[in-house]
Amino acid sequence: MGAVTPAKALTAAAPSPASPSTARAINDRLALRLLQEEGPLTATQLKAMTGLSRPSVADLVERLSGAGLIEVVGESGEQRRGPNARLYGIVARRAYLAALDVRTDSATAVVTDLLGRPLAQAGLPVDAVDEAVDLLEAVGREAGADRLHTVVVGAPGLVAEAGELRSTAGLPAWHRNLVAALRRRLPAEVAVENETNLAALAEQRVGAARDLDSFVLLWLGTGVGAAVVLDGRLRRGASGGAGEIGFLPVPGTGRLPSATDCEGGFHALVGRDAVAALAAEHGWPGPVEEAVSGAAGEPFLDSLAERLALGAAAVAAVLDPGCLVLAGGLGHAGGAALASAVARRLTTLTPVPMEVRATALGDSAVLTGARLAAREAAQADLFAP
Repeated sequence: MGAVTPAKALTAAAPSPASPSTARAINDRLALRLLQEEGPLTATQLKAMTGLSRPSVADLVERLSGAGLIEVVGESGEQRRGPNARLYGIVARRAYLAALDVRTDSATAVVTDLLGRPLAQAGLPVDAVDEAVDLLEAVGREAGADRLHTVVVGAPGLVAEAGELRSTAGLPAWHRNLVAALRRRLPAEVAVENETNLAALAEQRVGAARDLDSFVLLWLGTGVGAAVVLDGRLRRGASGGAGEIGFLPVPGTGRLPSATDCEGGFHALVGRDAVAALAAEHGWPGPVEEAVSGAAGEPFLDSLAERLALGAAAVAAVLDPGCLVLAGGLGHAGGAALASAVARRLTTLTPVPMEVRATALGDSAVLTGARLAAREAAQADLFAP
């Protein structure tokens, strides 16, 4: 269909005015969002931020208080004591949430309140799925939760649009078994998301990409993955496979990847084992994170940047995201120095400009993203009109 012409636009029907109930629901959601983002507010502050009249704000506060969503949490020191000085905040104990960061050989869980504030954290056993669920419930009780409202699991592998975890090369079966056990045993909404996508969410909200609408996050750890955010939205692709950059065919690997083996792809150049081998070639015998942080010398860092730029150039040519965030354990170790080296090499490989930034969150980005996703999902449910 072609673009709408001005003449057609003029004949389009005007939108119907919102009904009173719809308007109230919109105002309630706006107030709750402000209380989430700005913290406790007085009725006067809500009036100024929402543009509503004083009676409308009073009705709004009464509705939300009656629904158990907000409560008086103190008084403002900037105003005289009395009704106008009351500070209203979201009832954080209304629901308890859990975020899980599940790797190929480890799992970490954190339980939070409805505001996403961490209350308790623990490592979960791998392979022993039922024991892992038992421990998660125990961590919840430690945090004061009789039950969990929402659980978000970050894991490697493809995640289909329906929220099902699909295996890729080397993904242990216990990942899928854990998600199934959580859904079977917990009276909670359990969602699963690719770990790199959650890291991108965290960097977008509270990390290195806070000022960006479009960027690609490149996760550098045991494996390599990417998350694509364009125009403010995470892009999954038709099957959930957007960002499987480890399978990208690149020069220098000696062979091509296959549908079940990424060793001939970009992973073979920048996965942890490949980076450790590169550091050894440059005479560095120590931990790979120390090598990437600069201990192995500038020639090593330049060689690594050249490898990373191969994948980054492909990203720039196809997506033109404007910015690449180097994340994961190795991206965090490399910091600004590695990001600058990759940016310099990129200018020689592609005419498409792309800024390169280092992660602001490091290895904690996945768990942070899972906490944010759990908070948003729970609030969308509880704050629904």
